[in-house]
Amino acid sequence: MNYDFDKIIDRRGTNSLKWNVPKEELPMWVADMDFEAAPEILRAIMDRAAHGVFGYSVVPKEWNDAYAGWWERRHSFRMDPDWLLFCSGVIPAISGVIGRLMKTDEKILIQPPVYNGFYHVIERSRRELVESPLIYDGESYEMDFEDLEQKLADPKVSLMLLCNPQNPSGRIWTKKELKQVGDLCAKYHVLVVSDEIHCDITDPGYSYVPFASVSDTCGDNSITCIAPTKTFNLAGLKTAAVMVPDKELREQVKKGIQANEASEPNAFSVDAAIAAFTKGEPWLEDMRAYIWENKKCVENFLKNELPQVHMVSGKASYLVWLEYSLLGEKRNFSSFLRKHAGLYLVDGKEYGENGSSFLRMNVGCPRSYVLEGLMRLKKGVELFESKRSNVDWNSTFPVL
Repeated sequence: MNYDFDKIIDRRGTNSLKWNVPKEELPMWVADMDFEAAPEILRAIMDRAAHGVFGYSVVPKEWNDAYAGWWERRHSFRMDPDWLLFCSGVIPAISGVIGRLMKTDEKILIQPPVYNGFYHVIERSRRELVESPLIYDGESYEMDFEDLEQKLADPKVSLMLLCNPQNPSGRIWTKKELKQVGDLCAKYHVLVVSDEIHCDITDPGYSYVPFASVSDTCGDNSITCIAPTKTFNLAGLKTAAVMVPDKELREQVKKGIQANEASEPNAFSVDAAIAAFTKGEPWLEDMRAYIWENKKCVENFLKNELPQVHMVSGKASYLVWLEYSLLGEKRNFSSFLRKHAGLYLVDGKEYGENGSSFLRMNVGCPRSYVLEGLMRLKKGVELFESKRSNVDWNSTFPVL
């Protein structure tokens, strides 16, 4: 491995959202990684900074070509560079699409448990939410196509937010599944917005299928949100893209993004994305292998040391979905862990009601953090199960 992912970088005191926590806590919650960006990206940013002038920026053709080249090399999908629009982020893009393309009385469908940002953007847009819950079989998730069709048949449902790969479970949807989604949405005149921001971080030997690549039907009736931000840990640079194959739809999406004030790049967002997609592949390959080892570490620890907690089988992302239904009583378990074990994970209820009895853990970090997090989890579970009468549920557990 050519890159040191074991390196500890102190992020406290850097205005980091993730690490803006008490010193005794280990944050493994929000979806950013604790790794340095690829050297090629850092060099591009430093070269841009060395210029010293940071006025308004435009998006050059090299940016479009970098995205198109990456998706063809990595995902065997040939997109026209002209299909791409710059956007400062996935959620601003979705917000702009909703505002431009939907009537106020129309509904948006999602498939929980799913990225909590979907809930927030729907609430802020004042549109009605429709849920078609995924089916959990104890190991993985499947789409409930019978329920999905029933919900899509509602004439007020005009947009579906698809998470591909799925967040938080890491499920990679197959081409067959995506085609079925595309055919149903076309049948009922429902536009698909596919969030594919986690697509590059798959386990070795696995790859994802871009929704727009499945068929002409899927491509023509979809808007795809993509970015280097999760892949290369660049979330703070606010750089993303929206891919829209249909020309008329693309013009409407462009107006929506502009109306949402999300169409202008900052001084570093374009250069960083170009460097990521043209020079970042070796770093990504090593990082994927490291993340996979972290996930295996979690899986093995749970099997051997903590069988009350089960890791859901997902093949994408650095986010691990943990089921703790065997613990029985589950009142505020994530809060309990944070208070008594100093372990900050995300409560599964953030992703929908069927996310209860689950936690989301971010293992995009040095392995020493993963091991410490697992020990804190074990200590927290042991204390939770003991139900000792002298437990102060509001106290803070000492640093491990």
